[in-house]
Formats: sequence, C-alpha cells, structure tokens
Amino acid sequence: MKLIIAYIQPERLNAVKQALYEAEVFKMSVTNALGCGQQKGYHESYRGADVEVNLLKKVRLEIAVNDNFVKPTLDAVIKGARTGRIGDGKIFIVPLEECIRIRTGEIGSPAIG
Repeated sequence: MKLIIAYIQPERLNAVKQALYEAEVFKMSVTNALGCGQQKGYHESYRGADVEVNLLKKVRLEIAVNDNFVKPTLDAVIKGARTGRIGDGKIFIVPLEECIRIRTGEIGSPAIG
C-alpha cells in the first residue's frame, strides 16, 4: 500500500481527475495549499508598495492505493497535470503502514478498496 501525495496547479485539477477516472482510480482527498518552488513567486504593486508574493496557490491530492495501482495512478496524475512549464508540481510516494475502514473494520488492502 502506498500514499501518493501530489501538488498540482489548481487549473489542472479537472484534467487530473478525468485522467484518474479513466485509470479507474476514484478515491482521493483534495485540499487547497500554498507553496513555492522554482517559480519563486512574483512581485505586484499594492497601494503603491512593491509586494513579493512567494506562496502560490496549489492543490494537494492524497490518494491511497494498493501496490498494483501505483503506476496507473502516477501515470494519470502526470498525464493530467503536465503542461511542460515550471510549476507543474511534484508527486511524493510514501509507504502506507496500515489502513482501516471505520465502517466495516476492514484492515489493510481490502480497506483501501
């Protein structure tokens, strides 16, 4: 079992969701996030003062998958999020020690579904 954490551009969320659905990955958590990387933010003028905005809007996807779904999930996220420009995002793969479905008490791979 793995936990896939992806940071992507907010405008690419629908494309990533569509690619995940095509890969038969339907379960995910989505949260808004702020961050910066190579983009380093930008400058803007606010009431005559120069303001550096270095935390940009991102979307964080968390997807718990069984081992046989890791590659299709990664391929789908990359397919949906890639524009070829700086700021497309990052994907992290973390080993998932345990998963428990609260409703049924299932443990491990069956709990992920």
